[in-house]
Amino acid sequence: MDQQNTKEKQFPDNLVPLGKTSFSFACHPAVDCFNSCCRKLDMYLYPYDILRLKKRIGIESGEFLPRYTRIGRSSHPYFPAVMMKMEENSEKTCPFLSDQGCSVYEDRPTACRTYPLERAVDRIPSGGRPEEFYFITDHQYCHGHRENRQWTVKEWLRDQHLYDYNFMNDLWAEVDTVFSANPWQGEGAAGPKQQMAFMVCYNLDGFRKFVNEHNLLSQFKLDRRRVKEINRKDEELLKFGFDWLKYFLTGQPSLVLKR
Repeated sequence: MDQQNTKEKQFPDNLVPLGKTSFSFACHPAVDCFNSCCRKLDMYLYPYDILRLKKRIGIESGEFLPRYTRIGRSSHPYFPAVMMKMEENSEKTCPFLSDQGCSVYEDRPTACRTYPLERAVDRIPSGGRPEEFYFITDHQYCHGHRENRQWTVKEWLRDQHLYDYNFMNDLWAEVDTVFSANPWQGEGAAGPKQQMAFMVCYNLDGFRKFVNEHNLLSQFKLDRRRVKEINRKDEELLKFGFDWLKYFLTGQPSLVLKR
């Protein structure tokens, strides 16, 4: 959720940022609502979420997408959102919910690990640098709010390993901003450029094959260390993919072409 800069920041639904205020929350098997939140979800998955999940269960992203995701509406009409596909049972449970709880807990999606917080980012702040805010959410079905464990926002971010997720999701937000300007005008939905963008963001194994087949890394001025990291790590390949999409779709100087 992005907020535009104003002299006095306004937030939706009269939400008040936590700032340094602490909050109480805990989620564990002894809480009587344990796993209740893993049902009937409209959960958005970001590119980094899919990267972590497909690696966790040991399949390629091209197999992960049809098995575990569905297409949904985005915040704008020019690029689709990817959402978790719930199981076809009476409770519409998360496909990764087991009798013991979350089977992918260490690599669970952003929405799961951020709760009970909600994050907003002001990308046009008065100080010139993006500014983030956190709010407490309180769903009636969740009794974790009754627990006595106290947290500050910083403690929660560190405990839930959210820094990497937030960093990658902010990079994704920059690319989605490009998408929101309809850079594939004339092609319509699911045109060649949009299909390419979808592959880069969500089918990372497919993008790696494309990079190798077209010697894409050799076409740009990249230092040897970065090339090595891109070849070794999916996270670095995704970062390169974001840079390449901005260059490919808009000509932004996110990459420098070799002459």
